[in-house]
Amino acid sequence: MPEPRTVALVTLGCARNEVDSEELAGRLAADGWQLVEDAADADVAVVNTCGFVEAAKKDSVDALLEANDLKAQGRTQAVVAVGCMAERYGKDLAEALPEADGVLGFDDYADISDRLRTILGGGIHASHTPRDRRKLLPVSPVERQRAVSGTGTGARSGAVALPGHGQGAAGAGEADEGRGTGSDSGVDGGASGAARAAAHPTADPDVPWQVPDLPEGVAPASGPRAPLRRRLDSGPVASVKLASGCDRRCTFCAIPSFRGSFISRRPSDVLGETRWLAGQGVKEVMLVSENNTSYGKDLGDIRLLETLLPELAAVDGVERVRISYLQPAEMRPGLIDVMTGTPGVVPYFDLSFQHSAPGVLRAMRRFGDTERFLELLHTIRSKAPEAGVRSNFIVGFPGESEEDLAELERFLSEARLDVIGVFGYSDEEGTEAASFEHKLDEDVVAARLARVSRLAEELTAQRAEERLGATLRVLVEAFDEETGEVTGRADHQAPETDGQVVLLPPGGNAAGAAAVGASGGEWRPAPGTFVTAKVTGTEGVDLIAEVLPELAGAAGGQGAECSEGVGR
Repeated sequence: MPEPRTVALVTLGCARNEVDSEELAGRLAADGWQLVEDAADADVAVVNTCGFVEAAKKDSVDALLEANDLKAQGRTQAVVAVGCMAERYGKDLAEALPEADGVLGFDDYADISDRLRTILGGGIHASHTPRDRRKLLPVSPVERQRAVSGTGTGARSGAVALPGHGQGAAGAGEADEGRGTGSDSGVDGGASGAARAAAHPTADPDVPWQVPDLPEGVAPASGPRAPLRRRLDSGPVASVKLASGCDRRCTFCAIPSFRGSFISRRPSDVLGETRWLAGQGVKEVMLVSENNTSYGKDLGDIRLLETLLPELAAVDGVERVRISYLQPAEMRPGLIDVMTGTPGVVPYFDLSFQHSAPGVLRAMRRFGDTERFLELLHTIRSKAPEAGVRSNFIVGFPGESEEDLAELERFLSEARLDVIGVFGYSDEEGTEAASFEHKLDEDVVAARLARVSRLAEELTAQRAEERLGATLRVLVEAFDEETGEVTGRADHQAPETDGQVVLLPPGGNAAGAAAVGASGGEWRPAPGTFVTAKVTGTEGVDLIAEVLPELAGAAGGQGAECSEGVGR
């Protein structure tokens, strides 16, 4: 019997890309490929690229070149680019980077196994011509579900690839056929989980997710049949894609051109995937998309997220549901109420402010101003005083004046954000802003970036200090075998971007001696467990917290009153 082909997936960019990589991994595993962690051990290295900004694109090119170097050292025979940069540039990337043996777009994902076999066999798969994916779906959101399923006028099934949505399953078309959207969809924003399951029988919560003919560890991304998802790590946190694409037309952003128009996943699909992840040991689920606040608008109910969140939080085994990518202009009282008042849903607000000066925001084709944003934050904190809030900002946008910059600094100084990302403006090809006049000199943009970044670092450190003395519920994520340091994240901290909590054992031993608890025995909480701890120090945005003795061994710290949970 021939040895199975091996493949490694190297993922760059955001959590949405991580979900797409796990879907590709599931497809490949189901077709007999052996997944390996190290690209040096793989016949094919698949690099899931990021195409957002210049720095991310450079990182993607560097990763492809690094993988190409492996071909001269050992087993690796081919390097293939997938992901956003591959989709955005297609054949142009293939011509500019001959080191990549293949450049595959989103439309190739359903046939990823065949594509890789062709490339390994010495064949050539012609890369696609880049196109604006916003034009692939109807302008009207309520017509998009029919178009994707092939039931809409003039649409054909499978015409639009949606990575992470679980397309291509045998029988999936029959499951969705005739359901349409809105009042015809069978998905009622106020319906119970049982009613939704009845509308989508493939996601019945009472039916175990068992697919005998699938390899162990592989499970459906959206329904009980292929396409599949295979986890690429064993950590207690996983992302679930809520939707894809974006209907906003921010003048600086190219993402909608290659990710397409906004389209939601069915609630039953999201619930089904979350149940499967819980069965894999996942404790925290993070909902990702380009704009989660738009969820449900193409399903006939813009408030569908408010109904879905409590159902996700009720999934057995899931102890945290976190929402990312929220648009301030689309925030609504009901959503804030659910995010701050639902047990299991953390009061965490990843709000895309981008700036606060009205003139700059209008030039970006965005809404709001300093006072409106501060009012939104006040509303959130009146319901959940310890809510976590993060945001990103662009400085040096064309036409930005010193007064505009001062207005942004005023907002940052009053907003008390936990995490602030600051980026200097640069032209992105294909965007409206690239054609704007009144561009600032590069040295001016660099100076403003450095200035606001220094302010952001100071302000976020101050915000962390405000949490001194607070009691947190912390998800343990790592134990360092060499130093004995235990780290995790509190409710207000998202994975990778928002800092961490360094946990001291009961008794407050310093890190390094942290494996010894107050009773003298070894204290080593396993990743995936929850502990309750009191903040005793800070290091920038990171917190240092001592685990409360009576809760040191209690998984989840049940029954503890956490000050992070005030208002929940």
